[in-house]
Amino acid sequence: MSGTSADGIDVAVLHIAPNRQTPKLTLRAHESFPFPAPLRAKVLAAMNAAQTSTAELARLHWRLGLAYSEAVESTLARHKIEIDLIGCHGQTLYHQPAPVLYAGRKFPCTWQAGEAQCIASKLQIPVVSNFRPADILAGGQGAPLVPLLDYVLFAHPTRGRVLQNIGGIANFTAIPPHPKGQLQAFDTGPGNMLIDALAQTLFHKPYDPNGSIAAKGQVLAPVLNAALRNPFFKKQPPRTAGREQFGRDYAAQFLAQCQALSPKPEDALATATALTAETIARAYKQFAAPAMGKAPVDYIVSGGGARNRTLMQMLEARLKPLNCTLSTSDAHGLPAEAKEAAAFALLAWQTWHHLPGNLPSATGAVRSVILGQITLP
Repeated sequence: MSGTSADGIDVAVLHIAPNRQTPKLTLRAHESFPFPAPLRAKVLAAMNAAQTSTAELARLHWRLGLAYSEAVESTLARHKIEIDLIGCHGQTLYHQPAPVLYAGRKFPCTWQAGEAQCIASKLQIPVVSNFRPADILAGGQGAPLVPLLDYVLFAHPTRGRVLQNIGGIANFTAIPPHPKGQLQAFDTGPGNMLIDALAQTLFHKPYDPNGSIAAKGQVLAPVLNAALRNPFFKKQPPRTAGREQFGRDYAAQFLAQCQALSPKPEDALATATALTAETIARAYKQFAAPAMGKAPVDYIVSGGGARNRTLMQMLEARLKPLNCTLSTSDAHGLPAEAKEAAAFALLAWQTWHHLPGNLPSATGAVRSVILGQITLP
């Protein structure tokens, strides 16, 4: 798995076995591999049409496939494990779940780069990839796809569970106490994407370590309030977001608004962090909290944002009044960095066994479908 932050590759190794209605999952190993600086630069450039070409995209597609194969190979060697199947989500370069007119036809589309044959041939192991299109063609958003893992691992008979991922984009899966309500899952807005962009521009750091820079700043209320009026935050689920909404151009506009009010760069980081926390809390309160009723809610955070102390403190302050207890997925036996990669291992297992992997209540699809394509060595 490499996410919208485009900072590296996460690998999770799972043992998966049938177990009544849902499979039983055991995490065997996980590793993270930062992208080399030249590769990360190419990934980010590929998301900007003005900075890329057909040749660049073809080369990047293969280069990512090689990077994924090397990451899996290194993980298996370090942990002395053999595996039977690989699930590779790839790197999302473009995601357009709504139909748009192109060359005389309106249609949705999505593209996750990373040549699966590079992985299958190098490791001599079947690969399942290209998970999103089947859901989109069934009327869904093609995302989020992690909710199946969330349900299998975290559904509880008496407690509400919210699985909040904070990667480049923030998204959650809300699971009411079983069987009282229907699962919901959608993107809440920017996660680390805006915070990272400002840290890189203002402090020449890849991210804000532990939220230490934001902790020294003050939240600029006028900028925060203006940002919260963005139409995306008013959209009804299902909804998805990416760099198309909250990427480079958005970060530049946000920074300009901050600098018009304050010369302190720390204030921009504090305001961006508050935007992530506030949009998460508002999305939960508006769309998910009513289904929880009076049940206590475990609000479980994963992804890079779980390591941002300032962001977690802001989240806790906003969620505690909503009967939520904040924790990380580590406290529930699944390391924060491994969760999304583990989800695609499960989705690959589902595909191999001809089982659906999407949850229509999360993606908006009209039916459950088998996801992905299988590439043989």
